[in-house]
Amino acid sequence: MTLTEIADAASPSGLAALGAFHYDSAQTLVLLGPNEPTFWPLFTQSIEYLDKEEDAMDRWSQRVIGALADRFDATALFPFGGPPYHPFIEWALQSGRAWQSPVGLLVHDASGLFVSYRGALLVPERLDLPPTGSSPCENCSEKPCLSACPAAALGKDGYDVPKCHAHLDTAGNECLSSGCIVRRACPIGQNKRLPSQSAFHMRAFHKE
Repeated sequence: MTLTEIADAASPSGLAALGAFHYDSAQTLVLLGPNEPTFWPLFTQSIEYLDKEEDAMDRWSQRVIGALADRFDATALFPFGGPPYHPFIEWALQSGRAWQSPVGLLVHDASGLFVSYRGALLVPERLDLPPTGSSPCENCSEKPCLSACPAAALGKDGYDVPKCHAHLDTAGNECLSSGCIVRRACPIGQNKRLPSQSAFHMRAFHKE
């Protein structure tokens, strides 16, 4: 078994291996998340999305990643379904492909501030892993994420969630219809996530 084999198996479902690390001396944890922009058109044709029931993406993740776990004799782990919750942020940082951005959100070497994880596979083998890089923020001189938020709810001083929700209540809100402007400002993730997908997530967030 190789990391490439796992990534290739996940690809037809619109998922990518967004990082991996040696969980212990005999296991490897592989983080799986949307492969933008191919993920959204595939997901919106799924039975979970089309049945209009609650938690469509979580149910889809359980089915698809669960099937991958069966294929590779792995354990499927998810960032939902708790408490207790699995430490996905800690795992992302440990993978060496995600870092804390200047605004505090995770930034990924390929997905930028749009990085998200639908689940992980705990593989019962110590796989060979490619070398990791460094945070893209280190070479980002302008850092547009710091000044992008129209409500000043997300920036160098952290994230003011109530202020963000208040902003999303305003009429014709662009963040709600097309996705968080701060996330879209990151040069790494631009033109990858479709606005309709961002709107789906923002509506879910604003209902919380």
